[in-house]
Amino acid sequence: MKRLHVHVAVEDLAASIRFYTHLFGAPPTVEKADYAKWRIEDPRVNFAVSSRGRRSGLDHLGIEAESREELAELEGRLERAGASLAREKATTCCYARSDKAWARDPQGIEWESFFTFGASDSYGAEAPLRAGTDSSGAACCAPGASADPPGLARRSLPPSGGNPGRAGLNEA
Repeated sequence: MKRLHVHVAVEDLAASIRFYTHLFGAPPTVEKADYAKWRIEDPRVNFAVSSRGRRSGLDHLGIEAESREELAELEGRLERAGASLAREKATTCCYARSDKAWARDPQGIEWESFFTFGASDSYGAEAPLRAGTDSSGAACCAPGASADPPGLARRSLPPSGGNPGRAGLNEA
């Protein structure tokens, strides 16, 4: 069974952890100096917050698959919906090892479909982040953010339906 994923960039991680701990009625399942994640059953969600210099607000949505077969099913659905995919294999992001497929919906919202197969002591692509940078900056949780596969970059993810997406994502 799949799980909805929501990732929010926050300015005050401690305040966000307090808020969401009360909202979900449980502490984070993963808590780091720059990141927290709740993997809960009611509602069935993988909800993450991070304070890594990105613009505050919704960073991306996604669906967490419980197997590589479910991930392949999600990739097929996205392709049938007309989305172009950016695939990543064995990437490190958000303190986890995962296979991923990124797409944009017709409004330009990024969707991450992923299967996690292990934990990591590293957040992921450790490019330096600056306060005030937007989500087009180098960091994980972006298509092609890790070193594998080479050649992908967040702004290389093509828009679905010909829409431009968020500012800065389609720059060359």
